[in-house]
Order: sequence, then structure tokens, then C-alpha cells
Amino acid sequence: MNYQALADKIKIWGQELGFQKVGICDVDLSEHEAQLQKWLDAGYHGEMDWMARHGMMRARPAELLPGTVRVISARMDYLPPQAQFASNLSDPTQAYISRYALGRDYHKLIRNQLKKLGEKIALEVSNLGYRPFVDSAPILERPLAQKAGLGWTGKHSLILDKEAGSWFFLGELLVDLPLPVDDASVDQCGKCKACITSCPTQAIVADGIVDARRCISYLTIEFDGVIPEEFRPSIGNRIYGCDDCQLVCPWNRFAKLTEQSDFHRRESLNQADLVTLFMWDEETFLTNMQGSAIRRIGHLQWLRNLSIAMGNAPYSKNIVKALESRLGVTETLDIHIQWALAQQRGQIPLQSTQLKRLIRIVEKGLPRDA
Repeated sequence: MNYQALADKIKIWGQELGFQKVGICDVDLSEHEAQLQKWLDAGYHGEMDWMARHGMMRARPAELLPGTVRVISARMDYLPPQAQFASNLSDPTQAYISRYALGRDYHKLIRNQLKKLGEKIALEVSNLGYRPFVDSAPILERPLAQKAGLGWTGKHSLILDKEAGSWFFLGELLVDLPLPVDDASVDQCGKCKACITSCPTQAIVADGIVDARRCISYLTIEFDGVIPEEFRPSIGNRIYGCDDCQLVCPWNRFAKLTEQSDFHRRESLNQADLVTLFMWDEETFLTNMQGSAIRRIGHLQWLRNLSIAMGNAPYSKNIVKALESRLGVTETLDIHIQWALAQQRGQIPLQSTQLKRLIRIVEKGLPRDA
């Protein structure tokens, strides 16, 4: 078997299946085990118990699929056209949703394409053992991506590519073939700390290390409890995720718009008025979020996030009326609504200097048509 020729074919097949870049690496992640354990011991994973549940299996891909000797790492760009970064962030009456979640949930799409890639490889070899993963198993996908040459780990902990920035999804195909490996990517962040200084809640505690308990993405998506009051003003109008660390990254000026229409902004989010979204009943929420990653947080968490954003918005009788209409649903929701009402009745929040600076940076650095 000419494994180099097969590796070349795999990369071509990957591009034909919609991936913008494909790389190959071995399964040795032992150098990351100590750092992973240190991160867990510090409690930076918050209430994401599943991060600790599997121990060091995350750094040992062969334990997920016995016999695995290589990982095929693939990248799929998701930056949608008309992303409306600056317009959403600058208007506190509008909801900001992380760009990756504007369209359809990426998990199924990418997993299906990885499965097709595995099937193509299986036609070339006999008795192939393979398994695709897309955030669906305990695996350190970012170190694997860096090792496979897809990019380096930025100070915000995301993978960066000099030709594509960071607006892309990652997926892995574990195989039992001794394919030739690619050269690992080299760090090119240099002395830049834009992502660290721009984080609204100072969640990036060291280069490449994020304390999830302070991260807006974690607080609005993974955490379903009472969001600490100290973070609520900094959340602003971000109701699902946060892109600030990516928005200020100089490398994202080179990001390409996605070729996948599934990742475009869904019609139900074209008008992201806070009050309108807050007044969706559960059935409307489930219908409008059909096929979206947002659906998994559920209607109550959706309302919780929106109530914080409404508390951060300028005073409005409509906002106050909407908030009052949701009182008494659950104790957790009431805590956030009462806070929002106090914010509304107490003062009109002013747009922060940090946010104004972020918006200026975004407007200058966006790819054409984004």
C-alpha cells in the first residue's frame, strides 16, 4: 500500500466533501496530559462534569477506538455572509448570537461528511477501522488539529490558521492506518494579547487557558443555573455565546465566508429584537430553533439569557412589561428577571468604552461581505 498516495487522496476527498483543509497526525498527546489535569484541578471546567469524567482518555484517542494509529483532522469554515457583528453588538435592544449558531447545528452535517470520508477510504483498503467524531467524545480536538497542521492554538485557546483565522469547525476521523503525518503548526500569535484584553469577563487567565466559569459562552450555553451578578453587566446583549476574542483577532481579517448554506443566518433570527425573542412561548422557540444548536439549551435558559440582556438595555416600557409578564415561571428565572427590572428602573446603562473599541475594530477587520 502506498500510504503517501492514499494520504494525498484523502485530502482531495476531504475538500470534495466540503472541508477546507485536512491534516493527519499520530495519536500521541502525552505532552498535554499534565496541562489538562492542571486545568481540571483548578476547576476551570466549571459544572461541565463530563470534562473530568473520562480522565486522561481525552489525551488518548486510541482508548476511544482500539487500534487507532492516526487521526485525520478536518476543518470546515462557518463564517456566514451578513454576519452583522458590529450592528448587533452596538444595538443593545438587539440580541447577539454567536456566529457559529446562526444556522443549522454543525454536528450532524460534519459527522456525516467525515463518515463519507471514512467510506471512501474503506473502498481503497480492506478491513479499515474508523470512527468519526465532532464534539461527540472525550478527545482533545484542538491539540490534534495543531499537530495535523490545521493551525496553532491561540491565546484564546481556539485554533488559528494564517489563511482562515478561527471561524471554522473541527472534526476528527480516527483510523487504524499508518498514514504519513503532516508537520505541526507553529504559534504565530507573537506578543499580541488582543483576545485577552478584550474578553468582557477576563476569562482568559493565561495564554491558551480559559476559566470557563467566567466565560460568557459557558455561562449562556453550558451553565443552566443562576449567573453570578458580577458577570451580568458584562454579558451585555450576548444571549448565546460570545465572539469577542475572535472579533478582535488580527488573523480573522483573512477569514473566508462559508460555502455551506446551512451555516447562514436562519430567517427566524433576522429580526433579533430582545422583546420579540423573549415573548416566544416554548412551542414557538422549539419551532424556530428546529435544527439549531440553540435548541438544546431549552426555553427557560433562553429566557434567562434574554432577561439579562434586557436588563442591560436602555430603559423601555415594553421591556419592563415583557419582563413582568414572565415572573413566577421558575425561581431561577425570577432571580434574573428581578435583577433586570431593577436595572431597567434604576438607570439607563451606557455603552462601555470597551464595547465601543470592539465595534471599531470589528468594522475595520471584517472580511468583505461578512
